[in-house]
Amino acid sequence: MKVVVVGAGLAGLVAARELVSQGHAVTVIDKGRGIGGRLATRRIGDGVFDHGAQFFTVRDDRFAAMVQGWVNAGVARVWCHGFGPEQDGYPRYVGTTGMTAIAKHLAQGLDIRSASLVFAVTRSDNGEWITRLDTAEEFRSDVVILTAPIAQSFGFAFTAGIELPEELRSIDYDRTLALLAVLDGPPNIPAPGAVQNPDDTFSFIGDNHAKGISPVHAVTFHANPAWSLSNWDLAHDEAELLLREAAKPYLGTAQIVAANFKRWRFATPHRSWPSAHWANDDSTMFVAGDAFAGPRMEGATLSGLSAARAAMAARG
Repeated sequence: MKVVVVGAGLAGLVAARELVSQGHAVTVIDKGRGIGGRLATRRIGDGVFDHGAQFFTVRDDRFAAMVQGWVNAGVARVWCHGFGPEQDGYPRYVGTTGMTAIAKHLAQGLDIRSASLVFAVTRSDNGEWITRLDTAEEFRSDVVILTAPIAQSFGFAFTAGIELPEELRSIDYDRTLALLAVLDGPPNIPAPGAVQNPDDTFSFIGDNHAKGISPVHAVTFHANPAWSLSNWDLAHDEAELLLREAAKPYLGTAQIVAANFKRWRFATPHRSWPSAHWANDDSTMFVAGDAFAGPRMEGATLSGLSAARAAMAARG
């Protein structure tokens, strides 16, 4: 098969690797300059930050096998077994040098077109899919797998004359406002270097130095969904100032020496579609991602895997 995968996040990369491993020709297209979606790691000066997904857990045996492969390859490791004084026993995994290490590992050997904006997906008279970029470049394929957030995938399906079920296309996402702060000393964050839901503002605060990915203290502050929504429309500077103020109790005696404010529109789906993917009537267009098999990294991985295997099964 010739397959186009729209989206180079976790679901898209997993789907592409599965298809390529079985000899199919796959092109992955993503509008971002980098890859990985929520597996995002960036630098501010000497600070290194995970600013999307902070860690992941493992419950499904299929995902466990994949994660063990990442561990064996040296791109993932265990950070801790819980946050706070009482550990729950579940290992929290992270990328060895940041979450993007996992995405880069999955991307090895794939044909990925980054910084490429999909304008429309249409179908020719002979049933071939045409994925057209805003530059007018076209990619023709037997199968299209859409792994972008549901609102974006719905738009692509609509241009193709495919109507997603109302229950699927109406799935919305929590928003997250975030502050990435480089400090001149250790923050006031207990071991193992992170807290979850510590107050009415934040859902997660993590010191990337304690996590082991930053040479200096670099703290990711994620505002919770309710706070992020209520302050979403504030001007950039105003929202950043509020987060800086809310962050003060967690700085200890340290000072912020550099910072960046981020808006994350499609952070976590409000609910999940009951199946691991969705397919059109002739199983040539698939929709997958973290809104399907669960909103965590495990769900996105299993959704991408499910879509790829279903596409191969449909073609015999």
